[in-house]
Amino acid sequence: MTTRFPLLLAPLALAACAQPAPDPSPSGTPTERVGPVAAPRDNAVEPAATAAREERYLGRWIGVEGMYLDVTRREAGGVTLDMQWDLDHHGKFDGSVTAEGLRFLRNGVAETAVPGNGDATGLKWLAGKKDCLIVKPGEGYCRT
Repeated sequence: MTTRFPLLLAPLALAACAQPAPDPSPSGTPTERVGPVAAPRDNAVEPAATAAREERYLGRWIGVEGMYLDVTRREAGGVTLDMQWDLDHHGKFDGSVTAEGLRFLRNGVAETAVPGNGDATGLKWLAGKKDCLIVKPGEGYCRT
């Protein structure tokens, strides 16, 4: 009898598996099932959003005593920063636009030019300006 008992349960187990799964909706009305949904991509930014964000930074920004920052779009993506950051130093650097601001590597140091106002630059000549980029205290550039 013990050998027949598992044989009797096998058809019951197969019948239970053949039933449709219960509907998980709380109202009891069937929910529409759609194909698989793609998982969200972390830090993914649509190309149009990236271009719009870059647009905000493009152009010329003026500092003090001949300092300036020119930001142009690169064909390969990202931006190029052409800058005079003090009386003795000029250079061009590849950068990228992030949520924080313009990121670039200057002389081996990672820098970020963040949006702010002239008062936050710490430079008297830029005080009162509203649309500025601040790299660090004493280094800032504003729209004219």
